[in-house]
Amino acid sequence: MTDPTSLPNFPPPADEHPLRGRVLDVLVDLGLRPNLDADGDVAFTANEQQLFIRCSEGEVQIMRVFGQWQVAEEMQGDRLKLHETCNELNLNMNCVKSGIAGTTLVVTGEHLVTPGADVSALVQVSIQVILSGVHIWHQRMLGIDPSADAGDDQ
Repeated sequence: MTDPTSLPNFPPPADEHPLRGRVLDVLVDLGLRPNLDADGDVAFTANEQQLFIRCSEGEVQIMRVFGQWQVAEEMQGDRLKLHETCNELNLNMNCVKSGIAGTTLVVTGEHLVTPGADVSALVQVSIQVILSGVHIWHQRMLGIDPSADAGDDQ
């Protein structure tokens, strides 16, 4: 008999969690090998970064794509700068929210998902803006001027 712990993690039936089922299909199509974690979130890796998607099912469906990163110890001392950098990112980027939870940076994108919504496009755009947001956040925390890199190419 096969060890039940070696069985693959099958998603629930599509009618049980329709949005999460659509999200799983999108991630499989993108080759991102999604998995369900203990909280029911969809976990996957994109560009070597662990990301998650939480689906709120019901009359109004909400898809939350997010990632969490441990803030480097040398950056943790200035709590005001951590929060100011999150605020600056939130004001300058569309579809992204960032915040500090203890010593963890959380960057998230949330979408109301209508029945006809292009979930694939929402997932792909969310992944890119979240990863870009994390990159920009780190640049600003470290005082790196992104326009200095652009000038080197010209």
